[in-house]
Amino acid sequence: MTKPRITTYEELLQEKARLEALLQAQKELVRQDIEEIKLELAPVQSAISMVGKFATRDKRNLLLTTATEGIIDLVVKKLILARSGWLTKLVVPFLMKNFSSHFVADNKDKWLAQLFAWVSKRSANGAEADESAEPEEPVEEKAV
Repeated sequence: MTKPRITTYEELLQEKARLEALLQAQKELVRQDIEEIKLELAPVQSAISMVGKFATRDKRNLLLTTATEGIIDLVVKKLILARSGWLTKLVVPFLMKNFSSHFVADNKDKWLAQLFAWVSKRSANGAEADESAEPEEPVEEKAV
């Protein structure tokens, strides 16, 4: 690109306006390129997130994490992998505990809502509460 020869003040102002418009157009082009790169890298980002869930534990909810770890130790380590090698007994539960801690933390609210809905449908004695049934009237016994 050759530089135009500027001889007057008006030409200088026109050149300044042209260059500012060119700068804005290039900034917008860079923004669009960055957005396209983000969209192209979205699968890679989700894969890295998934690997991160296998590599680290979620420590936000200690009680649920401890419960799932105990279940995994009991079921996977003692029953499913009972006759496998020591490396498998070490690696598989480690990965499962890490992933399950994230899975439980992500779905905790939904599960608790289902649990409370299920518990609220039960009556005091543990039987299903029948909302449509009318309460029975007490029967008085007559002395003979």
